[in-house]
Amino acid sequence: MIASSLRRLAPIAGLTIAVATAAFAQQPDAAMIKDEIFARKILMDTVDANMDEIDWMVVSGKPIDLAEAGEHADTISVMLMALPHLFPPDTNQWQAGAERDPGRDTYASPALWENFQDFYRQAEKVSQMAYAASRARSEAEFRNIFASLRAACETCHAQYVKTDR
Repeated sequence: MIASSLRRLAPIAGLTIAVATAAFAQQPDAAMIKDEIFARKILMDTVDANMDEIDWMVVSGKPIDLAEAGEHADTISVMLMALPHLFPPDTNQWQAGAERDPGRDTYASPALWENFQDFYRQAEKVSQMAYAASRARSEAEFRNIFASLRAACETCHAQYVKTDR
């Protein structure tokens, strides 16, 4: 299960490594900062897509296919391990009232960088929850862990994502 998740994540990991390497190799310019923001948006969009797949399984009224749900949860776990590393300080670009490109401008709250250790710990905790869900041995266990995972995601978003434009 982990091997297949890692194979699927290879292109995203490559992009992430390329962006991180470029960012650390030189002083970032505006285009590089936008690329860093874009990389984390791609990662979060993929996490969201996997969460949506699990949400559908949970509310469908059908038995949950634990193997399929586990693959989605495992992918989420791997991606959330990488997530905090895509928030270097120079990407703290949010400004109230600014016009934003939803794909390349940040909605991350400045509070994320002010409380980076908390953000890092939350990402680690949620990654571990997703991993535990990927290893669930029963539908009831999966549902319970996934409910906690969903709540933890919403808590982090409430703290660290700006919704006003």
